Amino acid sequence: MFLDPETAPGFKRSLFNAIVAPRPIGWISSLSATGVANLAPFSHFNLVSTAPPVLIFSCNAAGDRPEKDTLANVRATGEFVANLVTWDLREAMNQTSLNVPHGTDEFALAGLEKLASVKVRPPRVGASPAHLECTLLRIVEIEPERPGETRSSVVFGRIVGVHLDEAFMTAQGHFDVARTRPLTRLGGSQYSSVGELVELSRPNPPLN
Repeated sequence: MFLDPETAPGFKRSLFNAIVAPRPIGWISSLSATGVANLAPFSHFNLVSTAPPVLIFSCNAAGDRPEKDTLANVRATGEFVANLVTWDLREAMNQTSLNVPHGTDEFALAGLEKLASVKVRPPRVGASPAHLECTLLRIVEIEPERPGETRSSVVFGRIVGVHLDEAFMTAQGHFDVARTRPLTRLGGSQYSSVGELVELSRPNPPLN
């Protein structure tokens, strides 16, 4: 089967989300220029590199305002925090995805405790076992070119601080992913977490 996204009858763009899966969820906390907290999940999220430490998340155009509050806040302040979403936090995360009026504090909406950050102003999710404080590097705008497309804004952030719950650290100093059970996004409304784990060492062939 071959599908051309431009010509296939009834092509659904949600197909991409089912193929590129699982995807980590960026639970992004930010502050408006006037100090109102915002918290929202983004499944178009990932790590770009570790040296320099850079991550990205992507916002599609909002339907009811010029742009989503998270994006507007990051533009205004140049700061945000990526909070790790665990399996146990799935319902709270889902609450923060509600379409609510501009200026709503999703921390309060979902009953989540705020923790102060160290190097940036946006608060952290107290129940999350890991947080990445970030400063804005750049925003890349992807403009629509074909019918049905919307503008996407890809936010690049440099990680300037890391918070870890020591309860999830191993004796060897590793972050225990199996115990953390990070929540991941699949297709449609499906979510999952880690299943069977296997370690594969990279095969390094001898140099000639």
